[in-house]
Amino acid sequence: MFFRISFIGCLTAGLFISGFSFAAGSEKVIPPLSESIRLEQPLAFCGESVPLDTAEVKEDMEKELLLSLWDRDQAILWLKRSTRYFPVIEKMLSQAGMPDDLKYIALAESALRPHVGSPKGAIGFWQFLPETGRRYGLAVNQFIDQRRNLVASTRAAIAYYSALYERFGSWSLAAAAFNMGEEGLQAEIMAQGVNTFYRLYLPLETQRYLFRILSAKLILTQPERYGFHLKTEDYYPPVTFTPVELTTYEETSLTVVAQAAQTDFKRVKDLNPELRGHYLEAGTYTLALPENTPPDFLERFKLAHQQWKQQRLERIYIVQPGDNLSTIAEQFRVPLAALLIWNQIDLNNPLHPGDRLIINPAERSTDTR
Repeated sequence: MFFRISFIGCLTAGLFISGFSFAAGSEKVIPPLSESIRLEQPLAFCGESVPLDTAEVKEDMEKELLLSLWDRDQAILWLKRSTRYFPVIEKMLSQAGMPDDLKYIALAESALRPHVGSPKGAIGFWQFLPETGRRYGLAVNQFIDQRRNLVASTRAAIAYYSALYERFGSWSLAAAAFNMGEEGLQAEIMAQGVNTFYRLYLPLETQRYLFRILSAKLILTQPERYGFHLKTEDYYPPVTFTPVELTTYEETSLTVVAQAAQTDFKRVKDLNPELRGHYLEAGTYTLALPENTPPDFLERFKLAHQQWKQQRLERIYIVQPGDNLSTIAEQFRVPLAALLIWNQIDLNNPLHPGDRLIINPAERSTDTR
């Protein structure tokens, strides 16, 4: 006989295990929600006490914790990704003499995903806006976006939070300023005559912001209390790589970099999420390559780059009158999208007779699947 059991009923009865399965009577159960939000220990953010004895503060904290616990899939990913990225963030915070709790801001901002973006244009681990990222030393342009780089963006976040703390004298206010902008926060402090986060009336998103960070801290520091029973092997391993400084004096393909590293294009992109597109512009880069990259990468790169340059010279097509991208792609039996990638074409700029295009003619596939 089968029964229909509601999701809320299962949570209340404590029948879910780790967000994965049902197991009535098991020791590893999700506690009732009424118990999960019962905060019996003092709570602090960066050493600053959270006044849970204030009714409004207690309600706001409980609401955000409930929302985080409801989204159990996300909370599990928080836990699993924390072991991948937190070691780097924790080390950098410690070396800078910054509070360890700041790491939970990155978790709450991006769920530790390098490419996640917001409707306002914030991107990366710490969700920097372009102008703020540039102000704190991040390269943000059409070729590279260091907001997606863990080390570079954390270094910028440390500098920004140091400046915010110096200005406002409180880590809670520094977090609020990061969310709503320092000028907006300063205006509210002056208008309301209050300089304590928990007593300020701020935009609703900012009012929730710190409590969301605190809910992430509670779940990550006490996962079993909230019904998350992960084994050591469930967590993702830390990011490991071999750093290599590469100087290119002209444009080169990231496929060439991958070939020289004896890995895949995808692996290079995954290890260097700040790199945009398929090419490196001329310049000096510190690249993260797979940890098992064989020695002599630079020598292999020079050889592979020269071969790539020669092939490009042999595959140039001169645009003729009446040509367009579609007819050229059809003529050479290649996807239109491939022409755009090979030549970094801006569709807003029309082709003209005499323009030079690089084309890799279609070859017979050796894939027998």
